[in-house]
Amino acid sequence: MSAGRPLNVVVAGGSGPSGIATARALREAGHRVFTVGSDSSRIAAAAAEAGDGVTPLVCDLASLAGVRELHADIAGTAGKVDGVIHLVGGWRGAKGITDQSDEDWDFLERGAVTTLRNVTRVFYDDLAASDAGRFAMVTSTAAETPTAAGASYVAVKAAAEAWTLAVAEGFSRESHSAAVIFVVKGLVDAAMRERSPGRGFPGFTDVADLAAAAVGLFTTPATELNGRRLLLTR
Repeated sequence: MSAGRPLNVVVAGGSGPSGIATARALREAGHRVFTVGSDSSRIAAAAAEAGDGVTPLVCDLASLAGVRELHADIAGTAGKVDGVIHLVGGWRGAKGITDQSDEDWDFLERGAVTTLRNVTRVFYDDLAASDAGRFAMVTSTAAETPTAAGASYVAVKAAAEAWTLAVAEGFSRESHSAAVIFVVKGLVDAAMRERSPGRGFPGFTDVADLAAAAVGLFTTPATELNGRRLLLTR
């Protein structure tokens, strides 16, 4: 195992299928996992599904004060954090440029950018000091080919990517920490396939593959990862 010890890893936005799969895979790899969501019942159910040893924590990640409290809670029980996997997001679209609503923008910016800014600012020093510090976010291939209908979505994804690359530049002063961007067309899980048995989901990334990529961050040298966009599409 990287660093020769179990690592403390936070899964930010752990209530959904990707969060469950990632928390499970990290725990099975021997790490100590804290999965975070804003709804207590949902995150508790997600942690239970991920398996014994995954600790559910409730936090509004869009609140800087809340994330600071989260950091203090983890530090009080487990010490410093070695990894943060950011899975907070969401999708809102429109017909074109003129009907991009402020409500959709606020929702997307809050989920994709504000939460990411908060967790990186609060956990940055832990990750920079760790001998296996890792930060990862998930973006979409749609950000590479913006459309009028998806203008708000691709704009906030681009902002989140830029912030992550800035974190990577900060980590470049340390040879042991890395920030990366996972690139997917979309994510798919077993429940989605059951609901749409005739759909092939071409190019989509299974949440299990995303989880495996997250685990792999901690066994890959930081110098091979830092600042990279890692394409996970098939």
